[in-house]
Amino acid sequence: MAAERTVLYFGPGHVEASPLVGRFGEQNALRVLAVTKAADVRALLNRTFPACLVLETNRDADEVLDLCRTLKQDAFTAIVPLVVLVPADEPDLAVECLVAGADEVVHEGLPPREKLLRLDQVLRRADRDVSVHPTTRLPGTNHIARDMAYRLEAGERFAVCYADLDHFKEFNDRYGYTYGDGVIRILSRILRDMVRGLAPGGFVGHIGGDDFIFNVSVEYLERTCDEIIRLFDELIPYQYTEEDRRAGYFLGKDRRGHIHRIPLMTLSIGVVTNQTQAFEHTGQISELAAEMKTYAKTLPGSVYVVDRRHQLPTLETASAENAASLASPDIETSAIQVLP
Repeated sequence: MAAERTVLYFGPGHVEASPLVGRFGEQNALRVLAVTKAADVRALLNRTFPACLVLETNRDADEVLDLCRTLKQDAFTAIVPLVVLVPADEPDLAVECLVAGADEVVHEGLPPREKLLRLDQVLRRADRDVSVHPTTRLPGTNHIARDMAYRLEAGERFAVCYADLDHFKEFNDRYGYTYGDGVIRILSRILRDMVRGLAPGGFVGHIGGDDFIFNVSVEYLERTCDEIIRLFDELIPYQYTEEDRRAGYFLGKDRRGHIHRIPLMTLSIGVVTNQTQAFEHTGQISELAAEMKTYAKTLPGSVYVVDRRHQLPTLETASAENAASLASPDIETSAIQVLP
């Protein structure tokens, strides 16, 4: 069965994949699965998500072109990267394949190395496009984990900062998702610009919703967080109406229908570093960062909290009820009040 580490191959009249596809699979640790019927391609793609689909055609390309169009018109199968191998003496066929929706066309007459590079680029583009968040265009969870792993392997002293908006849901409910997306984009721009300008080599990723991760070298941590919070608190009040901004709150209902004051949005950042404790894998870092972020959200205003504990704790997601157990002299809190 096709899976994420599989190249699915179909070529009318071909029982086995071409040597090019075989080499491509070996270089990328992908299993090559050859099928002999177009119907089998459709059936597999409706059940699984292979890393790539390679179609090979000859001068009689109607079946391949029809399959290509069908797959790319379906929202569920269109996301699978699709490459068509065409004969060297059929330049017009390459154009037809692209019109039908192929992500890449590889001519048989190209140098062997270029053919393999074109196939590799399809995988890289797919990995990038799937991982990028559609609202902010920032890297997603795959790239976030990859950046953490790279820093761990390099032996860098770094900080992982988990940023989350406070009272965002209530803002979304009052002003609508269009304005909510605008706030998400503002936060993404603040994080990107501040990390780019103040933390050389830093990374910013978007987990989803109002959750972001940025990774920086420890030496740039404090200044970067200070400036992010300062700029956020300066800009975010202007996303409200003048009446709400002047009041510093608006009236909203909770899930039980009770009316109460909803403060203006603030930013909570939970920070984990490898200065005082060692991590074996990225999962430990991300879970501890989530714990610190949850603790930060129990504090008033926009804050960042840095975990200074010397021993990796038993990781358990914190809540408002047990957050007090996290408050200790080993946790450093830095806060900036909301600007008037």
